[in-house]
Amino acid sequence: MHKIRNIGIIAHIDAGKTTTSERILYFTGRNYKLGETHDGTATMDWMVQEQERGITITSAATKCKWNNHDINIIDTPGHVDFTAEVERSLRVLDGCVIVLCAVGGVQPQSETVWRQANKYGVPRVAFINKMDRVGADFQRVVKQIRDRLKALPLVIALPIGSEDSYQGHVDLVSMTAKVWEPCDKDPAGKMVTFEIPNNLKKSAEDARADLIDILASCNDEILEKYMDGEEVSDKLIKTAIREATLKNMVVPILCGTAFKNKGVQSLLDAIVDYLPSPKDIQTSIGYNKDTLEEVDIPSDPKAPFSAMAFKIAAMPHVGKLVYTRIYSGTLNVGDQIYNVSRGKKERIGRILQMHANQRVEMETAQAGDIVALVGIKEIGTGDTLGHDKDAPLLEKISFPETVISVAIEPKTKADRTKLSTVLHTLMEEDPTFKASMDEETGETIIAGMGELHLEIIVDRILREFNVQASVGAPQVAYREGLRKHVITEYKLAKQTGGRGQYGHVIMEIQPMPMGTGFLFDTNVKGGTVPSTYFPAIEQGVRDALQEGPLAKKPVTDIKVTLTDGSYHEVDSSLLAFRNAAIEAMKIGMAKASPVLLEPITKVEIETPEQYIGDIISNLNSRRGRIINMEMHHDLRNVETHVPLAEMFNYSTHLRSLSQGRASFSMEILNYADVPESIAEKVLKAMKEAQAAK
Repeated sequence: MHKIRNIGIIAHIDAGKTTTSERILYFTGRNYKLGETHDGTATMDWMVQEQERGITITSAATKCKWNNHDINIIDTPGHVDFTAEVERSLRVLDGCVIVLCAVGGVQPQSETVWRQANKYGVPRVAFINKMDRVGADFQRVVKQIRDRLKALPLVIALPIGSEDSYQGHVDLVSMTAKVWEPCDKDPAGKMVTFEIPNNLKKSAEDARADLIDILASCNDEILEKYMDGEEVSDKLIKTAIREATLKNMVVPILCGTAFKNKGVQSLLDAIVDYLPSPKDIQTSIGYNKDTLEEVDIPSDPKAPFSAMAFKIAAMPHVGKLVYTRIYSGTLNVGDQIYNVSRGKKERIGRILQMHANQRVEMETAQAGDIVALVGIKEIGTGDTLGHDKDAPLLEKISFPETVISVAIEPKTKADRTKLSTVLHTLMEEDPTFKASMDEETGETIIAGMGELHLEIIVDRILREFNVQASVGAPQVAYREGLRKHVITEYKLAKQTGGRGQYGHVIMEIQPMPMGTGFLFDTNVKGGTVPSTYFPAIEQGVRDALQEGPLAKKPVTDIKVTLTDGSYHEVDSSLLAFRNAAIEAMKIGMAKASPVLLEPITKVEIETPEQYIGDIISNLNSRRGRIINMEMHHDLRNVETHVPLAEMFNYSTHLRSLSQGRASFSMEILNYADVPESIAEKVLKAMKEAQAAK
């Protein structure tokens, strides 16, 4: 297990993740030829939609070997619409490589994936890619890692040249120069190691001194040698880098250009040398499902079996594939296990080692492995698999809420039946995809994380699953908020001849800060409402929050506290208290100054200077708020916050404003109040649409 590395490759879109993955597969001998994203031959981008668009949509898993180590790799998407793929991958990985563009630097989605890695405490190394591109600036990206990501960068590779003159790097651990030269026998060229040239010696020695200076603050042995003026050995430096990386104290920084096959072997060395094995993550934390007490799950093949299902995929001719990270124990084909999350017994039909969409049969898998299981009938993303029904529960994966929706209408009766099955399959695969029926109009509504997300889903429904359907225009997923602190009360007292219904609740509704979600609390004194009814009251509150008083949209960012009430020894029931809570919430929400909320996006635009005036003018017309502006070479970087409702088809408008020379990236930031004048128009449009349907 010391020789296993479970890593993910994460980055902003177009930073070069998949190209880096393809080079890793080539240099480790997993692939015999170089795959390219731009011509649709990348192994890891195996979906038709990925090959057509040249982007990663779904995370793909593979396994390769380097220096007698097994490396399990998950290549993740960079587009913000597919952020759930990154979330669930980071939940089960031990380490990751963040790829940063030497020109673009730390971009919006780089910050998002960094925060996700922080959330799960994943150690990482950074690979500054595209050093051969015009505008590449290594030191600027290192500074952004420090300033924007609030991390301590540890430069272990200093570039030799940049842009057209980029040749390789100085390895600051071994103090040698590594350069890649053309080779007749290998299209990827060959790596040549030699002494550092005289013109680079001074800058290399300064960078090495900085490296040791940083490590001295993390390692006492290096600090002693540093204070005594003694030479620090390469072996001690490597040990100190590994220790500091595993504790998330530093981020080792490498550089290269994956497309030109430079720097990837050094990155592989760093993965093996500095990222953790499953043994370094000594224990995972689980919870006793009855008492919720913490339980240590040792990373040991001989311990009881414990694993997490982190991804579900429907594969033609195979059925349901359940991608699983095994945390402890050993699993064999034919074993009976328990889905602890659902209380279901399951039998393992097959164990598969995945290489993108290709499969290799395995007889057994053990702690530290990432495999795909076949034969499990009932399962969801984030479910815990264990040795028996009393096995500890692992912490589930949390996913963001959907922000955009469209209506989909099947063309025939047969298509309607087929669509229902397809939507269920897609929801199993993708936790950020939701499908529901609009009770008032009878329409099927599908919701996702953005325009591209829904475009891909619809494309799969039509082509992969062969369902004929028409699709409406995208709609923003509005929410509702409350701005006033109120006390609400409702007494349900019905007598119908036999046993009646009685439930009486008094509740306090408080607005909460943006992003809080929903909180429920109880502060009942004197047993006026027995605690056995609390779950039913909470469920009633949750049900009521699904439809706000303004536009029947979900209500968010509030705290509800049950403060008082009364009950009847005979007529009170769970149903009566749930219904009383629903009615009390309806009354209270109407009095609590409801407001319409809309999703706000963080948009970063990169444009030549001459178009900046038109672009800012256009952003102002879209209710955009300029947050920051920077100049880099001859390009202007603009960071702005814009309502999602104003961003539909923005790529087309930006192309026309800049003659196709500007680019932008977008991610969902939070929800905010819709201005009153706009809210009136939105609510009116919603009512008219409902009436028309």
